[in-house]
Amino acid sequence: MAASSSLDDLSHRLLGKSPGELNDEQRRVLAGIEAGTTVSRDAADLADERATFGERLSDRVAAVGGSWGFIIAFTAVLLGWMILNSDILTHFNAAFDPYPYIFLNLLLSTVAAIQAPIIMMSQNRQSAKDRLAASLDYETNLRAELDILRVHHKIDHLVLARLDAIEGKIDALAKSGAGA
Repeated sequence: MAASSSLDDLSHRLLGKSPGELNDEQRRVLAGIEAGTTVSRDAADLADERATFGERLSDRVAAVGGSWGFIIAFTAVLLGWMILNSDILTHFNAAFDPYPYIFLNLLLSTVAAIQAPIIMMSQNRQSAKDRLAASLDYETNLRAELDILRVHHKIDHLVLARLDAIEGKIDALAKSGAGA
């Protein structure tokens, strides 16, 4: 019960809210302050830990499909296909996909139909990573702000204690000077 009352005290003193009004991030920050632990975490590591096989696969497909290596290799394959079916195999009457390359168009449409949603899944995952990073940044910033407030409170109390001590000495000097 002491931990709960300490959390209540921190909640009221630092945030001016009751514990019931706190969101999850604020609770984690106050619990970290109370326990004396850090709140900084790497969003990329955390997102990678939570990633499913499908999410990791979509990231890899998007990384390969969005690279210059893929564009160059894909262009080479397309040019090779066209040259093979237009020049080389037509001389032997063996072109399996002569101009206008209907089978090639079907393959390109299929690749585009599959690749587009996979890349969109990867973009959605990146958006989720960005939201997670923003949430972790908020927690870190809140922790830093609250720690600064706590340091200010401590300094204020120390300054007030020193002022009280100085006033006590001045009063004592004034009394001893008045009695002399």
